[in-house]
Amino acid sequence: MSEAPTPDRVLIVDDHSLVRDGLRSILEISFPECEILEADSFEQALEELQNADEVDLVLLDLNIPDVNRLSGLKQLRADFPSTPVVMVTGVVDPIVMRDALAAGAAGYVPKSLKRQAILDALQQVLSGEIYLPELETTECDDARLREDEDIRARIDSLTPQQRIVLGHLVAGLLNKQIAHELSVSMTTVKAHVSAILQKMNVFSRTQAVIMANRVGFTD
Repeated sequence: MSEAPTPDRVLIVDDHSLVRDGLRSILEISFPECEILEADSFEQALEELQNADEVDLVLLDLNIPDVNRLSGLKQLRADFPSTPVVMVTGVVDPIVMRDALAAGAAGYVPKSLKRQAILDALQQVLSGEIYLPELETTECDDARLREDEDIRARIDSLTPQQRIVLGHLVAGLLNKQIAHELSVSMTTVKAHVSAILQKMNVFSRTQAVIMANRVGFTD
C-alpha cells in the first residue's frame, strides 16, 4: 500500500484531557509537522472548524456531553462534508459501529487499541479508506441486530407527523405539551400516540420510548 498522506491539521474532540493528550502524543510523534487542534465540547469543535482554514481529519468522541449519540457526527457531515470524521470511542458495539458508518463516519477506532493500531487506523482513513476494528460476533449479537432492524422497520412505518410526536415522547413531553408544540388538539395527539403504539406493537408510551432510545431514534 502506498504511503498515507500527511495531515496538515487535525482536530481532537473529547471532553477528557487524558484522552486528548494520548491522541495528541500519537499524532505529534507520527506527524511532527501537523497542527493539532483540540476541543472539549462539540460547541467548541464547531468553533474550531469554522475558524480553521481547513482540517484534514476530525477525531470525535461518541459520548461528549453536548451531543446525543451520533447527532454530532451527523451535524459535522452536514456542515463540513469534505472533512473525514473518525469516531474514537470506548464503546465497542457492532450496532453502534454500523450506525456510525451509516451516518458518515470515515472510521471507528476503539480507545482500547494500542498506539500503533490507532496510528494504522488513522493512516488508513487518510489514504481514503474506511477503518473498522475486527470484532467477534456471537449469536446474541446477531439476535440483537435482528431485533434492532425490526424496531427500525416499525419506526420507518410511521408517518412524518407520527415521527415528530414520537420525538416529543422521547423528549418526555406530555400530551398537552405536544398539542401546544404542534398547535393541534389533544384529540389529535392522542390519535397519533395510539397509532404509534399500534405500529410499534407496544402497549404503552414508555415501551415506545425505550424502543426508540434503543436504536438512537431522532425525529
